Amino acid sequence: MKKSLIATSSQHEFANAELPSRRHDSSQHCERLLDEAESLVQQAIDDAQTDAPELSVVIPVFNERETLPQVIAAVQALPITKEIIVVDDGSSDGTADWLASQRGKSGLTIVLRRRNRGKGSALRMGFRHCRGEIIAIQDADLEYDPRDLMKVIRPIQDGLSDIAYGSRYLGNHVQDPSFLHRLGNRVLTGLSNVTTGLRLTDMETCYKAFRRDLIQGLTLRQCRFGFEPEVTAKLARSGQRFMEVPIEYQSRGYDEGKKIGWRDGVNAIYCMLRYSRWD
Repeated sequence: MKKSLIATSSQHEFANAELPSRRHDSSQHCERLLDEAESLVQQAIDDAQTDAPELSVVIPVFNERETLPQVIAAVQALPITKEIIVVDDGSSDGTADWLASQRGKSGLTIVLRRRNRGKGSALRMGFRHCRGEIIAIQDADLEYDPRDLMKVIRPIQDGLSDIAYGSRYLGNHVQDPSFLHRLGNRVLTGLSNVTTGLRLTDMETCYKAFRRDLIQGLTLRQCRFGFEPEVTAKLARSGQRFMEVPIEYQSRGYDEGKKIGWRDGVNAIYCMLRYSRWD
């Protein structure tokens, strides 16, 4: 009898110890469902608009309150019919509050997420809302000049390519003062070229543009910066035409908010090896 009581007590303590973990998982699941529901509502609103723009610009953002308004204004000034999709990935610096105040403005779709899930995850969410013939990616900081987007999408507009990348290293002087960053990019781009058969100079660039049917037809899995090698490998496997154009670049350091780290480099190598062969 005594042994039975001890066993029952131990089981009760074990069950209680599991409760916080289960509640945490349940809370995350509920938040994810709420994010998905809000996204679907916004997507229905987007679909109700009949006039599709020529360009959709997706801006994933995490804690970029100081630079985001300038980036959006610069994209809005581009001489092309466009829509802007901003996906806030759980910012905690006031970015989400500012974006909430911008809802309802013409040509601007805003998706607010409760928890940070990474750049790749935010991009997947943004792509769902795109209606433009061409989809381009714009970072929320000021490392990339939005005016260069017109150069990046031109090869697609002219029917010369299906995908266009803006290269920081193509015919340009050294724009990144960090030797380690340049070396890391060269190594990763070189490995990507080996696995895909492409001849890129800047696989890791933010500035990527695609025909909408191509990017929306892909199943993308990477939630962080693994998006870059994954999307490159999968589009290369499908035999699409790539082209690079030179762009301007203003590098920033980790003290200014740069978020990519060495672990992302290791994951990039894994993504190249995996997605160049199978999904």
